[in-house]
Amino acid sequence: MIMKRRFLAAGALMALIATVFGALGAHAFKSLLTPDQLESFKTATQYQFYHALALIAVGIIYAHWQDKFMLWSGYLFLAGILIFSGSIYILSTKDISHNHAPFLGPFTPLGGLCFMAGWISFIISL
Repeated sequence: MIMKRRFLAAGALMALIATVFGALGAHAFKSLLTPDQLESFKTATQYQFYHALALIAVGIIYAHWQDKFMLWSGYLFLAGILIFSGSIYILSTKDISHNHAPFLGPFTPLGGLCFMAGWISFIISL
């Protein structure tokens, strides 16, 4: 039951953060970022939100069906959000945040692979 609550809480928190970041991208960052940077930021927000909802679904399903593949699905979705969306957020705001993290670029596809593996694990569980 603890894992169910953790996935539900993580999903809700990630959805909240995606909503805040979506508002920032649409309003506060609009004049600070290039159109390409804004598009990247939007992509990160969308993928974060989709997978936040997936985390909530994992929490609900796991409450009724404690399967190791469903558990892995939740972990992989969370890792994907942090790696994929997180790296894009940092890379797309580098001009306004003055971060110098070009090494993050190769991490973005790893986050995408986490998303894919999470969905495969989800399917196997079902």
